Parts: sequence; structure tokens; C-alpha cells
Amino acid sequence: MSFKFFNKLSQNFIELLNDKYDYNVIIEIEDKEKPFTAHSNILKCRSPYFRKELENIQSNENNIKTIIMSSVSAKYSMLFSSKFSINTKSTITCFYELFIYLLFLLFRYIYGGIANLENVETRFIFDLMLAANEFELKELTNKLEIYLINTKASWLKTYFSLIYRTIFNENNFKNLQNYCNDIIVKHPNIIFDSPDFTSLPESALVSLLKRDDLQMEEIKIWNYVIKWGIAQNSTLPTDLEEWSKENIIALKTTLQQCLPLIRYFHISNIEVIDKIRPYKKLLNKQLWKDITHHLSTPKQQQIKSIILPARSTLVIELPPRTEGPKDPFSTIISEEHAAEISSWIDRKTINYSTTNIPYKFELILSGTRDGNAPQTFWNICHGHAKTVVVAKVKGTDEIIGGYNPFAWDNTCNGPWGYWMETKDSFIFSLKNGNIKDNILSRVDKTQFAIWNASKSSQIKYGPRFGNFYLFSKKSDFTLDNRNYYNIENSYYEEPMRTSSSDRFSIVNYEVFKIVKKS
Repeated sequence: MSFKFFNKLSQNFIELLNDKYDYNVIIEIEDKEKPFTAHSNILKCRSPYFRKELENIQSNENNIKTIIMSSVSAKYSMLFSSKFSINTKSTITCFYELFIYLLFLLFRYIYGGIANLENVETRFIFDLMLAANEFELKELTNKLEIYLINTKASWLKTYFSLIYRTIFNENNFKNLQNYCNDIIVKHPNIIFDSPDFTSLPESALVSLLKRDDLQMEEIKIWNYVIKWGIAQNSTLPTDLEEWSKENIIALKTTLQQCLPLIRYFHISNIEVIDKIRPYKKLLNKQLWKDITHHLSTPKQQQIKSIILPARSTLVIELPPRTEGPKDPFSTIISEEHAAEISSWIDRKTINYSTTNIPYKFELILSGTRDGNAPQTFWNICHGHAKTVVVAKVKGTDEIIGGYNPFAWDNTCNGPWGYWMETKDSFIFSLKNGNIKDNILSRVDKTQFAIWNASKSSQIKYGPRFGNFYLFSKKSDFTLDNRNYYNIENSYYEEPMRTSSSDRFSIVNYEVFKIVKKS
């Protein structure tokens, strides 16, 4: 038998890292005074990335090699400044501080085989996975990838589009790629109808075109492929009739991986004539000859081109009806509250009952699920119109909120943000517990109805209705009492809080998209 003492071994190696004993590698982060120190044998043994780096670096007179992380940090600067929020329980907000903290965790893994994920947000775990991949730590990369899929599905779906593009820029996230593609083939509009569809990496598009179960009409797939290809060639004339031979060759070259994956022989005659024939020069002569032959004589004996099978149509069986209790749609408001808010949206004098609410309240953000960071609000709610924000005030029974008929916008680059004018917004306090009456307050100064924060302000400011807004200096609305409502000058008609204090804390908040029932 054998005794294994991995815990003690791990502890000793981490102590070696911390004590900086007998190091022979210095890792410098640009513009930082305190470099990392390490040991070449450990780095080369654990990371192919560091093995290659160290082989190409000459030692100084003290037999020490210096690695400068400028290229890697520049790459991750672009990733970390994306639409995600950057926040952990230790409030790491600066990119370089985040990058250094990632390196700290990665070195603890390299030396001790430990990856501590306690008290970090899901976004940080995703960043750690990307960094582990960059340093070719395959074991850790794969572990984090599986962890995200198995335990953070809701977060992955919330940031689906950006995550999808990120993982397809690398070839090492096969599990996440398959996970995302399994969702897209059932709901292809998530990607194909997104505003940034044309920025999709070619590898991602090809992986979808290969799927026999992609639930989209073949002619629509063709149209999207052409749209994507044209977007990659910005110099193409807008009028197809003006395209030169060079233009055709350029587009054909761009689409060389995509065109063979279209199921041409499962497209109707009319669609071939209307949509494919104008681009027939993109196809090789034999394929176009076979397609035209198929139009007149749909027999396959004389067709020399490869005939791909038709894409399968998924048959979704509905589960049997059950009379079990439904999960609550909110942890803050009730069906009665939803009926009341719906009545205010439609300016009804008689309130809707819970049985005839004309709207669905679709939960798009939950503080308990997605976190209470201000930046998270702008990341998730950007582009969503007709939304209701509700918040539970700490220490009381108050439920307060507001309605925004417009879409929230997180793209403002100015220093102050900007106001949106409307007469249809309102703020409110809902009957709950010791709060005996609902309070509705419609906008008075319509030019100050809704405020969209500038990018620089989104780390502190959340949704704002006049002078009622969620705010936090600690990047968590529940951690300080900086949320604000000015009773005397709210820009809305009636005071919706009776508290004498302008500032208050919350325990949770939610944002709903209001959708008309069909």
C-alpha cells in the first residue's frame, strides 16, 4: 500500500511561493512596482505557456529570468473592459488589480493545486477560466468550464451572446461551445437576430451550420450566411449589379467554409430562384448545374454534388398538466401588486383583477440571483423597454419602484449621462405588511423622468426615476444606505415614501420586462 500526503505537499509548495525562497524567475506586470517571483522548474512543469516563455528568455548575471506580461495583460484588458461587471467581495474594480488577483490565484493553483472560488462572483470565475486557458492550464480550464455549465446556467444565459463570441475566439472550450450550440439550435434567433450577429467568429457560425438539428428554414440560413459574408467585406458595392469579378471572388473566399454546409437541395424552387440565383457565381459550376437540374427534375441519380440531409425538426412534447403549485414569479411582489401596476400602466380607473392582468411580468434581473452591483443592472437591462423596477426597503415593509416605458441605455460616453422625457413613467409604493395603502406618483417634470447613467457612473448608479434612484459606493445596493429618494423635489407628483430620511438601504431588488399577453 502507499500513503499519500497531498495536502501537506500542497501547503509546503504554497509556502515556497509565499516565502520567495530561492526564486529564479521574476514576472513583471507593466507599470507595477511589485513583481511576482517564482521558480522556473515549477512553472515549466505545470504550464506549457511558461515553459515556452522561459526557453526564449536569457538569464541575467544573477541567473534570474524576467517575464514581462505586457502582451497578455493587453489582451485581457480588452476582455475585462467588456460589457461585464468587474466585482468581487473584495471590491476589485481596477483592471490591473483584477489581473494581478487573477495571477495570484493562478500561481496558487500552479504551486499548490488549489483554486479558491469562495466569495467571488460568477464573472470572476469566467475570467479565471479565460486566464487559465491563456496559460495553458488545461486541467483548471476544463474544471472551471464544467463548473460554470453545471452550477451557473442562469448566468451563462444572461450573458449568452458575449460569452458565445468569447469562447469561439479560442478552440479550447469545447464543452461550453457544445452547451451554447445546444441552446442555439433550439432558439437560433438568440444569435442570428442579435444586433451584432455579423461580428460572430467564423468558427462559431461554421459550428452551427454543421448541426443537422438547427431549427431554422434553410433559405433563412442562406440569407444569414450571405449577410454575414457581406459584412466581412465592407468595400462591396451595395448594389449587387455593380459587383465586379474581384468582389465575387472576395465574398466567395470569405464564405468558403460556410457555403458547402448549406442544404441546397432542400430549398424550394421559388426560394432558389429568388434568393440563391442572384449569388450563383459564389457556387462552383457543378453545384449550380445540379441545383438547376434538381429544379426541373427532382431526381438525384444525375446529381454529382454532395447532397446533405435535410435538417431535422425537433418535436417538443408538452408535459402533462399538473395541478401542483406554481413557482412564484417574484420574491418581492405578488399577483395583486402586478395587477395594480398593470392598471397604472394602462391608466385604468378600475384596477385589473389577478385573473385578467393583460401583461406578463418577465423577470430579467434579480438581485438575489444576479447580484446587486450597479453595473449588473446596466449590463442586463440595456435595450429592454417597458420595465418595472421594484425594491424591498431594509428594516421596513416598504416595496418601492418605478416604471420606464423606454429602453435603458448603457452606451452614454459623456460625463453626466442624459435624461429621457416622457409622461408615461411613474414611481410607486406598494401595500405590504404594515404599509396599508398603495401610493402612485406620476411624473410631473417630464423632461426629468428617466436618467441613463454615463459609462463612468454605472459602477455606482442604478435605475433612476427623477430623484429616486438606487446608488452604492460599495458596488452593492444592499451594503450601504446610499439609495436615495428626495421627498421635496422628486420630479414626480406625489411623495411615495413617508420616511423623513432621504437615504435608505434595500434587501433585494428585481426588474421585470412588461410583455403584452397574446
